[in-house]
This record gives sequence, C-alpha cells and structure tokens, in this order.
Amino acid sequence: MFKSKIMMASIAICTLWANSLAYPTIGNVALAAPDSQSASEHIVIVVEENHSSQSILNNPKAPYINSLAKQGLSLTNHYAIQHPSQPNYLELFSGSNQGVNDDLSHKPTNHANLGSELINHGYTFGGYSEGLPKAGYTGPYDLKTKYARKHNPWVNFTNLPASINMPLTSFPKDYNQLPTVSFVIPNLNNDMHDGSIKTADQWLKNHLSSYVTWASSHNSILIVTWDEDDMSKHNKIPTIIVGANVKKGSYTVKTNHYSVLRTIETMYGLNALGKNRNAQPINIWE
Repeated sequence: MFKSKIMMASIAICTLWANSLAYPTIGNVALAAPDSQSASEHIVIVVEENHSSQSILNNPKAPYINSLAKQGLSLTNHYAIQHPSQPNYLELFSGSNQGVNDDLSHKPTNHANLGSELINHGYTFGGYSEGLPKAGYTGPYDLKTKYARKHNPWVNFTNLPASINMPLTSFPKDYNQLPTVSFVIPNLNNDMHDGSIKTADQWLKNHLSSYVTWASSHNSILIVTWDEDDMSKHNKIPTIIVGANVKKGSYTVKTNHYSVLRTIETMYGLNALGKNRNAQPINIWE
C-alpha cells in the first residue's frame, strides 16, 4: 500500500512537470491546453486589397465571398488600422506597424510576431504568396508575376526562417500538412488591387473552396479579410470567418486587425503582441 501511494504520487508529479513543459505559463501558472472548441487545428488567412464592406457585402460580383459570409461569421463592424497597405499587414501580423507608414521596403526587425510566437510555443506557421519567385525571396516586386513584398509581412522579420516564406505553389494539396496558421496572399491581379472584384472572387473559389469544405469536418477555419478600404468608408472593411464550430450570422461588435490577431493568440495561448494587448478576442464559436 505504501509503495502504491509513492508510485501514484510520483506519477502525479511527473504529469505536472510534463504539463508545465507542454503548455505556456504566466508566472508559475500553467495555461490550460486549448480544446477543440477554442483552438482550430488549422487557420488559413487570405488578405484581399483596398475595398470597403459596402463594396463587397451583398455585391453580386462577389458571389463566392458572399456565400462564405452566409456560411459563417461576417464581421460587419470591422476596421483596418490606417493607410496605406503595408502597415495594416504588419499590424495584423505583429500588433504594430513596426514604424512603417508607407509601402516601401524597410530593414527587417527582430520584434516578436505571430509566426515567431507560434513557433516558440510549439506550433507552425507558413506564408504563401502568389507569384513569389522562390522560397525565401526578399525582393520588393516581381513585375512578371505581380508579387508585391508590401503584402508579405513576414519578410520584415529576421527571427523567422526563410523556409516559411513560400510561393503559393507550395500550398499543400493534403490539408493535413498545412501549418497551424497560414497566410495566403493573392498577387496584385487576384487580390482586387489591380484586378476586379469578380476576378478575385473567382480566384478565391478556385483556390480555397476545397479547403473550406475540408475545414468544416477537420476542426479548421478560413478567415478572409482586407488590408484597408479605398479611403471612402472610414476604413471599414469586410472580414469573414468560416469553418468548424464557427457561429453563423453577423458580428456587430466593433473590431479591427488587432481583434483578429488577439483571437488567434488566445486560441493557442500566445503572448499578446504590441498594441494588441488592449484588444479583445472575437467570440467566433457556436
């Protein structure tokens, strides 16, 4: 009996020790492991360009995007942070514009970001950019493929491996092989920047509809958002979340890029980044 009690106590101590290694802590308090209702197996985030909510929602030129809004949660009071494009990508990715207020290329920083936080907590991250000439490419533009670095925020951080900066052709056909969180960045013709709403809508359907179908039965979600509006509607932009266990309908609480980032951080027990510390996570679950 005495030996049995010692054995049980040893198992309990080992379990507590293992849990302290497996999950992040605040001070000496271990955070609980995410459960299936609060953490998705995979998140894919698509960022479109320069359109207001009014120009997209209920627009017959965007039938697929509007079908997603009906399938999932449409953030109808959602805002970008500023203008132009690049600062918004950085704010969505790191909780700060990192001192960047234009679309020019800047010297990379080593500040914490969504990718580094995921990796440091035992998860994975990948960025997939359409037209990226090769994995790890850090150039500003590719005129032939319509790739633009200003829409690729992870290039701006030295604490991320070059291997996470991938062309869209590397997006896995087996979605089980996706990183925990992925960004998908269409090129300038397909993100509504240079091309039309109709073209971008069809592109999204062609490239992500099978993932959406898969996600609904594999505890995964898709987020479709925009970097900024066209300066016509006070930076109010559409954002749609769809997938397993996601609420359906309109979300009218005022939200922004920081809110989306905070939601992801909360799911996986990550540290709050930059100005994101003051943001509230979005209640996306049914």
